[in-house]
Amino acid sequence: MKLTFASYNIHKAVGLDRKRDPERILSVIHEIDADVIALQEVDRRIGDRATTIPRAELDDTHWRLVEVAKRPRSIGWHGNAILVRRGMDVHGGEALDLPTLEPRGAACGNLMVEGHMVRVIGTHLDLSGLRRRDQIRSLLDFVASATQPVPTVIMGDFNQWGRATGAMREFASDWTVVTPGKSYPSRQPVATLDRIVASRHWACHSAHVHHTALSAVASDHLPVVATLELMEK
Repeated sequence: MKLTFASYNIHKAVGLDRKRDPERILSVIHEIDADVIALQEVDRRIGDRATTIPRAELDDTHWRLVEVAKRPRSIGWHGNAILVRRGMDVHGGEALDLPTLEPRGAACGNLMVEGHMVRVIGTHLDLSGLRRRDQIRSLLDFVASATQPVPTVIMGDFNQWGRATGAMREFASDWTVVTPGKSYPSRQPVATLDRIVASRHWACHSAHVHHTALSAVASDHLPVVATLELMEK
């Protein structure tokens, strides 16, 4: 079973032209056409954390939300949301809190795909770097707490420049850290902040940064994409 995963920091739908344009973000998502998409900075950070992509506009796409929001006008948790292709069987969503000096969290979705249970976590780690290791450890502890091992993909904006340095060292040999390439800033990317990390159950077939004329202006990050195959045991 192969699935295409994508992670996209949408910068609250504000592009490089400083215009908030959720339809432009949705157009980029259609360009990517992934099966599972983790979004970061999808809700406003102040007030009632209102979504920057109206639910009604999502209803007209090929994807639906994994429900994790705790606020009525939000579609995510601390800005993290997960979209899955319609037709996938969602067995529940969960909002995860992370140890932090500023509001940070993760969105978790459990999916049944072709008879296989799959866990997907989308996150946006600490900007300062002071708590990134603790945040990754918290996510790994959450995964390890499951009563049975579940094939897991953790993806998002890790805010880590080095490919295999700093907090990324917390992922042991039974995890594959996929760093498709430079994704920030979007117009002329120099940093590999966005990653897709797969548990030992997956093999990575391909990965790339989605760099198009539209994605280069829709957000300050470019989306990253990976096609993973669930290995038979």
